[in-house]
Amino acid sequence: MRTPRFIQQHRIDDRALADEAAAGLRARPAHASPKFFYDALGSRLFDAITELDEYYPTRTEAAIFAAQGDTMAAAALAATGAAPVLVDLGAGNCAKAVRLFPLLRPRRYVAVDISVAFLRAALMQLQREHPALEVAGVGLDFSSRLRLPAELVDGPALMFYPGSSIGNFAPDDALRLLREARAAACGGALLIGVDLVKAAALLEPAYDDALGVTAAFNLNLLKHLNRLLGADFTLADWRHVALFDPQASRIEMHLEARRALTVRWPGGERAFAASERLHTENAYKWTPQGFASLLAQAGYTAVQHWTDPQAWFAVFLAKA
Repeated sequence: MRTPRFIQQHRIDDRALADEAAAGLRARPAHASPKFFYDALGSRLFDAITELDEYYPTRTEAAIFAAQGDTMAAAALAATGAAPVLVDLGAGNCAKAVRLFPLLRPRRYVAVDISVAFLRAALMQLQREHPALEVAGVGLDFSSRLRLPAELVDGPALMFYPGSSIGNFAPDDALRLLREARAAACGGALLIGVDLVKAAALLEPAYDDALGVTAAFNLNLLKHLNRLLGADFTLADWRHVALFDPQASRIEMHLEARRALTVRWPGGERAFAASERLHTENAYKWTPQGFASLLAQAGYTAVQHWTDPQAWFAVFLAKA
């Protein structure tokens, strides 16, 4: 059996990450990058979130692929040529990309994720299930820069970024990432999932479910910061908050202090008043017209998209 190739494109610098986390805690208002969600447990908790009744994006996107997959694949292959390299950004457990294998018949699958241990395990299982496919993994934090090894993307590629993760980027940062993905595609195409604007009554439960899985996912970030910084966050002192800001067109996730407290770590500390918040994530929502315009601004052409009957979610395809 083949063994998946793995390239640690960006060496994890724990000191630099700790400095970044500490700077975010000292800021006013305090904030933490969403990348700190994704330790091994955080990646598993996110997988659990995608199974929740309230979390419509995963099943809605899957329904779009089920209904329109043949059409999307044909359009993608028209842009990339036969047997493209399939690059899966934020691959996680790789399940979404695997569903495309029969339609795209890629010659190589390249999975990119920040959670290295989780990705390695997923790729070993995937290689067992697809022994003839060339499989590679790239350990990379592309939230700051997306650049892939040339030996893995040596021809037109289909860049696949499902699940509306582009919403974690503010519009200017999303534009930067889309431009970098276009460059990495080597004349191929981009297939990307985008969550659309809708009522807060539908959006907010997707980020604050009744079982508390999203709350656990958010709180696990504090455990990650404790390990990274040597901090002394006590999870019971914090509660999960999710709300929709219609002016900014985004869901915001926060952790709110239940009481006045001080968090300490070697070389620093931060006092939080009761009800003061630590901002952990934004999830921007787009209109179809707005996202098509963003793709055009990033240099893509032949932009098309498919939605579900309720127009809750869209999958865009664009020529790089």
